[in-house]
Amino acid sequence: MRRGGAGLRAAAALWLLRGARPVPRPRLPRAPARLGPGAGGQVRAPRRMAVAVVVLRLLVCLLASPLFLLHALGLWSQICKRWWFPHFLARFSVMYNERMAGRKRELFGSLQAFAGPSGRLSLLEVGCGTGANFQFYPPGCRVTCVDPNPNFEKFLIKSIAENRHLQFERFVVAAGEDMPQVADGSVDVVVCTLVLCSVRDQGQILREVCRVLRPGGAFFFLEHVAAESSTWNYFWQQILHPFWHLLFDRCHLTRESWKALERVPFSQLKLQHFQAPLSWELVRPHISGYAVK
Repeated sequence: MRRGGAGLRAAAALWLLRGARPVPRPRLPRAPARLGPGAGGQVRAPRRMAVAVVVLRLLVCLLASPLFLLHALGLWSQICKRWWFPHFLARFSVMYNERMAGRKRELFGSLQAFAGPSGRLSLLEVGCGTGANFQFYPPGCRVTCVDPNPNFEKFLIKSIAENRHLQFERFVVAAGEDMPQVADGSVDVVVCTLVLCSVRDQGQILREVCRVLRPGGAFFFLEHVAAESSTWNYFWQQILHPFWHLLFDRCHLTRESWKALERVPFSQLKLQHFQAPLSWELVRPHISGYAVK
């Protein structure tokens, strides 16, 4: 054993004197970067996708340059608010109600449960638009409407005439973030549908909602939201957002409105994510539910 050990030590010394060279480590092949949908339609290579978003967004802005020029000249806002958006929403609401009727009936089916001691429901709809929700409200409901765009009033009057089961109180021209015309704790229910996507300050409008609700009152919502960040839908939402925001009166495609709702100290929050059965893929991601003050 000793002689064998000595022989090994001598061989090692001789190897060192001759100059040892390290054994090179084998190089492992790198996995190629993937650009495209993975499992579940997920998107890989975020850096490449970010560059693609910027390039394609610039291309969209170039193609829509007449619209952006009107905006730069201060002309588009008046065209949008006075004519384009009210007429578009009047048509869109019909299609939306056809596709979402079941979801709206399910959501608004529990409105009456929040009526006050008199049994008559006092409801405030913020961002009422053309009054597309009226047909889903319970009979005898007292409705106050708030919208910052006075050009919706003629469409609202038509909806009121078609929904005689409601008691219409008044139409208030105001932004949802500032409603001094509505007293503190004066309503049983506040409703917002497709509104949180376009308000300037989600936190402020939700504070106003809490202010006007009576204790135990409820806030009902139905909103389109951002798609999951790893999907192709979110990729296209980012690209089209500047154009969409301008065309549809400040509507945001990439808002995560559920986060704003979760930050409000409601006593109860019921919120559900779902894919709406709409032909426009960009606005299929939705949330709905209600929150109790």
